[in-house]
Amino acid sequence: MYKISDLFDLTHTLAKEYLEKFKYPFEALSGIKNFILELGATLDKTEYEEVSPSIWVHKSASVARTAYVGAPCIIGKNTEVRHCAFIRGSALVGENCVVGNSVELKNVILFDNVQVPHYNYVGDSILGYKSHMGAGSITSNVKSDKSLVVIKNGDEKMETGLKKTGAFLGDFVEVGCNSVLNPGTVIGRNSNIYPLSSVRGVVEENSIYKTGGVTVKKN
Repeated sequence: MYKISDLFDLTHTLAKEYLEKFKYPFEALSGIKNFILELGATLDKTEYEEVSPSIWVHKSASVARTAYVGAPCIIGKNTEVRHCAFIRGSALVGENCVVGNSVELKNVILFDNVQVPHYNYVGDSILGYKSHMGAGSITSNVKSDKSLVVIKNGDEKMETGLKKTGAFLGDFVEVGCNSVLNPGTVIGRNSNIYPLSSVRGVVEENSIYKTGGVTVKKN
């Protein structure tokens, strides 16, 4: 199974020290809310403004008036939150990110330079540095039978113990338009997902996930 150290360069997030406490990314999900509350209270007041209780926005960030930002939340330097974005809370959004039109975020860590620009749902997930979700792609975070999420990699299985687990995208991952990342999906660094894909389990790093679930290594 992919560990946090396999997926992410932790120098590109304010969550570095928090994530270093865990071995696997799903282990970090349940504590994101409290972590953001603790971190927000320590932010440099010359750089971040607490625009509402437990909502900290960097002074260089751009947040559309039509966007909804729920607590707790941190929005980083030079990040753009666009028209009608819906940040439900428990969201750490890094530097130079784009949270676009009609995008919904909930209980997430977005590393620096992440783009979720058009009609994306990202819940109970961690998106690595410079990862990008194409228009309409989403993380599905609850199984249809409401059972606990199990992460699968071939014959290997890992019990998360969680009912809600979305996806974990390594650094530089590209997800094609209108793809669904099913609960517990893990995508290794530098991998690409074809548009209209339904992805389950683990996609190896430096891979291309093609139509029908065929995976090939990049040259």
